[in-house]
Amino acid sequence: MKLERWLTVAALCLMSLLPVSEMAARLVDMPGVPGSGVFVQHLTLWIAFLGAALAAGSGRLLSLSANTFLPERWTAPARVFVSAVGAAVTISLAYAALLFVRAEWQGGGILAAGVPQWLAESVMPAGFLLLALRLVWTASPLLKPRLAAAAGLLVPAVFLFVTPGTPGALFAGLATLAIAALLGLPIFATLGGLSLLLFWDHGVTVAAVSVATCQLVASPVLPSLPLYTFAGYLMVEGGADRRLLRAYTAVFGWMPGGLAVTTALVCAVFTWAGSGVTILSLGGLLVPMLIKARYQERFSIGLVNASGSLGLLFPPSLPVILYGIYANTRIDTLFVAGFLPGLLMVAMVSAWGIRHGVRNRVDRSTFEWREALLAVWDAKWELLIPVIILVGLFGGLGTLVEAGALTVVYAFVVECFIYRGISLRRDFARVAVECCTVIGGVLLIVGVAQGLTSYLVNAQVPDLLTGWAQSHIHSKYVFLLMLNVILILKGSFMDVFSAIIVLVPLITPIAATFGIDPVQLGIIFLANLELGYLTPPVGLNLCLSAYRFKQSMTSVYRATLPFYLILLLGVLLITYVPWLTMAPVRWFTR
Repeated sequence: MKLERWLTVAALCLMSLLPVSEMAARLVDMPGVPGSGVFVQHLTLWIAFLGAALAAGSGRLLSLSANTFLPERWTAPARVFVSAVGAAVTISLAYAALLFVRAEWQGGGILAAGVPQWLAESVMPAGFLLLALRLVWTASPLLKPRLAAAAGLLVPAVFLFVTPGTPGALFAGLATLAIAALLGLPIFATLGGLSLLLFWDHGVTVAAVSVATCQLVASPVLPSLPLYTFAGYLMVEGGADRRLLRAYTAVFGWMPGGLAVTTALVCAVFTWAGSGVTILSLGGLLVPMLIKARYQERFSIGLVNASGSLGLLFPPSLPVILYGIYANTRIDTLFVAGFLPGLLMVAMVSAWGIRHGVRNRVDRSTFEWREALLAVWDAKWELLIPVIILVGLFGGLGTLVEAGALTVVYAFVVECFIYRGISLRRDFARVAVECCTVIGGVLLIVGVAQGLTSYLVNAQVPDLLTGWAQSHIHSKYVFLLMLNVILILKGSFMDVFSAIIVLVPLITPIAATFGIDPVQLGIIFLANLELGYLTPPVGLNLCLSAYRFKQSMTSVYRATLPFYLILLLGVLLITYVPWLTMAPVRWFTR
């Protein structure tokens, strides 16, 4: 584990420094590091597999189901079954990756600066093998259940004796995956197993899954995902949340419902670091403050829960970046288009908070110029971070990845040396590992799901769906209504990253037939998934809120319902009033 941790920290630091060195070299008109961009892209692959291995070791791989519906006596056997299926899929992915790396070795390709391409890609088979062993090890603390789960490592050998197209083989495999997914199989194993089965059944080498995974590395913007996540973690760990909360409270706390407005604004600022980060880190700070100011407990929990995803459309939101990659849509244009819709959502939640504050006569702070100036001055370095991001994104000073790397370096200097909230010796490595553990699991899902996307494209599934839609749906508004329902339901049980990966390649061709602008579609897509975080039964924010505030799920449902209805109205306005999305694009792209 120590070696993994240090490799992870080294990869993340190198990924952060190389783009900044390129920016600095351009400013002084000097050559940069040879192959810097290519190295950064392949470091993303290393972070994906190292981080996923760390997540597997701590039982933090993302799954579609939490397996909470089984009786307690069935939980242990179900966990062994899931681990066995996960090990079978993962060892198959390791074999597929090994075939791919061997072909790369035989091809003799050079990455850059004399580094062989196969060497950079060797983390794939090694990472999958480590993941398979971790899934077996974490099946149980007892030896016999672990041995039972280890039997899954032998399952792929069965396919050596079963020919593709054998009646019932594909159905049996898909049924096993479906049951395991329902019981808590990690998302990457679910999507990876589905890809492997479909390629195998059609007689295509399973190495095609690894080829598709590695092709994703060619994306010039994918490295921005770990970079912006790392910057967010540094800020939260360094105490930026407390300083910004003080600043916003000093400026807005005098208003009726001012603390509710502050809550919405602060949560919107930190959503780009992850909805979970916002609720888990800020919730324990904000809810007691709201209750102390005489806001009702139910309202306070509902407000924090709803605010946990309010910044999903603002720079540098990771879902927006990922959507842009998969939909082949300009990411800077998506951020421009999401500005008014994002403000609308924040304004609607804030307005409900003001209404509650007025009706319940909650406590308000007295506006004091001295406190406001001191609070803003104390948080000045962190208040400048959005400026750094926006200048990097839209100022022409660098690429999206370079802007992300610059944000990381800026956050590191501010939190470690100016505010000194992070100790370089005690805290930095821990924060980097925690960041990679979270983002590694997401990146692994993104990579493995690329194999499924590749199969769907080869099987012409998007074309078939487009043809069906043209035959059966004759109104753009009927299509948009169906899209609302599908995305909200999908977001209620699937994380936003998986939903983007699975649905974007299927929906974008259909939307094009109805003349829906790709940028508008992106904002509609993301706004609906934002609402999915709050949709019962297992919307992500609902689960995190129940865990953080020690409430039953039904209590969280009731607390969130008013905000859900408000945000539903916002989503409908975003969907059916294109001006909200497209007007800023026209303003800023003339």
